[in-house]
Amino acid sequence: MRRQGWSISAIARCLDRDRKTVRAYLKGERSIGVRPVTRDEFLPFIPYCQQRLDDDPHLRANVLYREIVELGYPRAYSTFTRALRRHVTRPRYGPCHRARASPGHGSVEEVQFDWVRLPRPPAGWDCGHEMYLLMGLLTHSGRWRAALTATNDLPHCVEALDRVLRRLGGTGERWLFEGTPPVCSTVGKVTAVFHEIAKYYGAFVAVRPQTGAPGPVIRAHRSAVLHWWFSMAGDLGLNEAQDFLDRLTERSDRWYRQTGHPARALLPLPSKPFPARICVRRRVGLHGLLSFEGNFYLMPAGFVGSEVGVRWRLDESHLAVTTGAGAVVAAFPRAPRDAGWTVAQHRGPVPLERPHRASGAAAPSRDACRIGRPRSVAAPAADRAVTRFHGERPAHPTGRDGRSESGSASSPTPGANG
Repeated sequence: MRRQGWSISAIARCLDRDRKTVRAYLKGERSIGVRPVTRDEFLPFIPYCQQRLDDDPHLRANVLYREIVELGYPRAYSTFTRALRRHVTRPRYGPCHRARASPGHGSVEEVQFDWVRLPRPPAGWDCGHEMYLLMGLLTHSGRWRAALTATNDLPHCVEALDRVLRRLGGTGERWLFEGTPPVCSTVGKVTAVFHEIAKYYGAFVAVRPQTGAPGPVIRAHRSAVLHWWFSMAGDLGLNEAQDFLDRLTERSDRWYRQTGHPARALLPLPSKPFPARICVRRRVGLHGLLSFEGNFYLMPAGFVGSEVGVRWRLDESHLAVTTGAGAVVAAFPRAPRDAGWTVAQHRGPVPLERPHRASGAAAPSRDACRIGRPRSVAAPAADRAVTRFHGERPAHPTGRDGRSESGSASSPTPGANG
């Protein structure tokens, strides 16, 4: 057709093909039945990506994509994810893989949790008009433990759950909860946050079916707890009440051992609790004393009568005190619960006001003030993996002040388009 004088456009219209395809065949760039060989631009980055995932199995794909874009990867995010699934294997992380296991293995315990509301706690406990108790029952052996908490919101639920599991000596493979907050949403489904909490402990969450009244074992434990609460809990301190509750639950272990209930294995717990953050409001009393969990913390001068916030992350050994706007004004080592201590040592002065923003020629540029998502810093082994292909050390992600996360000024990598 070309020898007969047909134009490329006419040939493309007659054959119903693209003009670029027709032109490639006419120039000899393509052969019939042979697909064109395209260069996979992800191949030089395979060692770097594999090393980063070996260092951090939970590294997000979008964070890894931003890193290799800075190293010179030119393709789109969807192309990157396809290549990542094809060439790189994300290593299995033990607790996460165990959390995805199917129920019913038959060799590991299950834990059934239940909330009990305790009315009118003693005023000295500093927990409001009601108290909560979280019970954890091993469904096969019958052992149970309980923990007192001021409220049943998500951070306090995580704290009570961790205390119950550590009193049991481990966790079951499956957690059974009622379909109520904070575990479930308003439609009765387990929230994504609580799935992450269960995965951290190596378990998975199941919602107990609503079949009316709870089982006889749960009803018996509730009755024992409420009888103890109304009879003698008001005469004890918070720490003493928890100790008495521990002795009450341990006493039932002997009965279950005598009846010959079978015991199943428990999975080990992580070394620290899930990093949930407890935030409560408190008012600084006379002499600058701040009351929290049965202890007093001596605030800096000028805070008497002020309402402040107390923040504590469960995996940290200190707590922070903030103003109403969220500015941290003091940080204290956390005292044991209900110890009656007065902690006067705080971590040095904290500025109450931020420095004034520069203006005019001294003001930073818009690019220097761009706020990005925090990134996971690449390990030296990952840097060496990509250096073989680029001939230079890859640039570290830059912070808001234009400096790299390693502390030195960074320069853009040639070929980066991110």
